[in-house]
Amino acid sequence: MFSDEDVSATNEAIYPGVFKFTKLNIMKKDNLQSGVKIDSSKSRRSFLRTAGIGAIGLTGLGFSAVDAQSFRGSRRLRTRSEKLKSMASNSYAVNRLFKRRTLQENPEVVRLKEKYGEITLLDFPNFTKDTYPGVDRMDLWNSLFGDFTDDSMFTRIERDGQVRSGEFDPSSVSGKRYLDSFVSKMVESGVYTAHISNNAPRNLADLDEELRREGIRVAKIWLDAAKQIGAISMRVNTGGPRIMPESIIQGGYPQNVEIVPYLRNAIESFKELADYGEKTGVKVTIENHWGLAAHPQNILIIINEVNSPYCEAAPDYCNWEHEYMLYHGLEMLVPKATSMIHAKRWTRFPDVDIARCTHILNKYNYEGYISVEYEGGGDPVEGTLKLLEDVVHSLV
Repeated sequence: MFSDEDVSATNEAIYPGVFKFTKLNIMKKDNLQSGVKIDSSKSRRSFLRTAGIGAIGLTGLGFSAVDAQSFRGSRRLRTRSEKLKSMASNSYAVNRLFKRRTLQENPEVVRLKEKYGEITLLDFPNFTKDTYPGVDRMDLWNSLFGDFTDDSMFTRIERDGQVRSGEFDPSSVSGKRYLDSFVSKMVESGVYTAHISNNAPRNLADLDEELRREGIRVAKIWLDAAKQIGAISMRVNTGGPRIMPESIIQGGYPQNVEIVPYLRNAIESFKELADYGEKTGVKVTIENHWGLAAHPQNILIIINEVNSPYCEAAPDYCNWEHEYMLYHGLEMLVPKATSMIHAKRWTRFPDVDIARCTHILNKYNYEGYISVEYEGGGDPVEGTLKLLEDVVHSLV
């Protein structure tokens, strides 16, 4: 745990001259890899005896024999409260509750807002606190940032002689003020930002150099914004072809020459962003989120070539092209993750084995945050609560 002096120093570094408080529970920048600390002061034996687990064993709690073996003598089971401290609410999962620029008349959206109320991002810290008791971290989707009544904090898009508002611009004067307001809401609620799931930076692997440079520029201003709100990490999409180019026969054997320039550009882009992330203290993460990142091997190639502690994986349980990637792809990426993983139940894979996925996190002693992203249809709050329970039950 940090002393009050350590925490106060961190507060002042992130929010200079704005807020004076002593218990902002965010991670030190030199310790980003540890989301949840394991208390080694109690022996495993005494903990199991206290919890009454000794007689039934780990396997009796639903853990596999492999899990049980891996934790014997090396790590104690966390309490439910400690597990919840490693979870993060996910704003995308409940995005239908959010106020939008245009009125949504979908009957299902209307019903959900009548049940839970309409919210904005400024409400989300308190929504998290009230809806998911014990969870005090958030994973924020970039498209929900901003006050839609103030166009000055959004980009302007000109097309066919028409001008409309685009995405939130965190570098604008009004955008920065909005982020300060959001920080104030976090402080009031005691719920803070762990991660930004960001779709704004685009074309990081694009062969068009102008588009690639623009993607890097946007990513950097969002990394500045992530620092402003105390986020630990931020997703940046690789971009690249929606469908991977196929190999062709060269000299009698298959060779994929088309994918190489995309990978080369992605590597160069993420090297630059990792360097910038190091300056801001925010990790750049790559999620299996389509484009080049649809295949876990491409993610590993980029991360290994960048070779920086500020560029890592943020795997998602379900963002895969076919069912055999569900668990094997996750197994490839978890060792490269330290700050964020998305636990997901999705309509594409409605029967995903959440326990099996979570056991992979246990196997590799993952200690970062887990964002609960429910996309399984129906009531998103009820679905998120059920998913949260499933993950917490399987987590050690």
